[in-house]
Amino acid sequence: MESGLTKFELKEFLDTKYEQYNQKVFIESDPIQIPHEFKLKQDIEIAAFLTSTIAWGQRKTIIKNAKIMMENLDNSPYEFIKNCTEKEINKLSVIHRTFNEIDFRYFIKRLKELYTKHDDLETVFCLTENKLNMHGAIHNFKKVFFSGNYPNRTTKHISDPNKGSASKRINMFLRWMVRRDNSGVDFGIWDNIPKSALSCPLDVHSGNVARKLGILNRKQNDHKAVLELDMNLRKLDKIDPVKYDFALFGLGVFEGF
Repeated sequence: MESGLTKFELKEFLDTKYEQYNQKVFIESDPIQIPHEFKLKQDIEIAAFLTSTIAWGQRKTIIKNAKIMMENLDNSPYEFIKNCTEKEINKLSVIHRTFNEIDFRYFIKRLKELYTKHDDLETVFCLTENKLNMHGAIHNFKKVFFSGNYPNRTTKHISDPNKGSASKRINMFLRWMVRRDNSGVDFGIWDNIPKSALSCPLDVHSGNVARKLGILNRKQNDHKAVLELDMNLRKLDKIDPVKYDFALFGLGVFEGF
C-alpha cells in the first residue's frame, strides 16, 4: 500500500474510523437527518431520494433546502405524492444550485407515476437481475425515471455509471436504504439488495483520502475510480464494503486527513 500500511493495518485503521463515525451523533450534521424524520417506508425513501438528489455543496444548505422540499410536500411526502393534483405539483418550488422548480416538479410527477405502478422504490431498483453491483440497476432506474415526456435539463440530476459517472448521490441513497447495522444511521429498509453490492459514494473528500491510503490510484472521481475503489474495499470487507464510506468521509471532512 502507498500509505505504508499493510493490508491488516489498513483494515484495522479503517474499521476503527468506521466505528468512530458510524454513530447516531453523525445524523445531527448530515443530510441523512431529513429521512430520519419519518417512520413509513415510502416516506423515508422519498425523503432520502429527494435529499440525496440535491446533496452537493455545503451540508447546511443541503439540509435547509431539503427541509423546504419536505414543507412543500406537507411534511408527509408519500401521502402528498399519492394524492396531489397537477395544479398542486405546479405550485411546488425549491431551488438548490442548478436544481430548480422545473426539476422538482418533474421528480414529484414521476414519483407519483412510479408509486401508482409499484409499492415502493425498492421494486424499481430490483428490475435488473445483477446482484454483484448496483451499476446496471442505477442505469436502468434512470431509464425508467426519464421515460415519456421530461425536461431535458432535469436528466442531469440522476447520474448514470454507464456514462462514466461516479454516481455519488444515488450510491449514497442506496447506502442509506440498503445498509443495516446496530448504529441506527443507515436505514436498511430494503431487503432485496445485498449490501455487498453497494458502491462507495465517491466524492472529493473520500477520493482524496482513498488516494492517500493507497486504495485508489485513479485521479478522476469517475465510474472507473468507483470500480477500482470497489475492488479494494471488497478486499477489506466483502460483505459490507461500503461501510468504509463513513471512515473515508469522516477522515476527509472532520479530520482534514
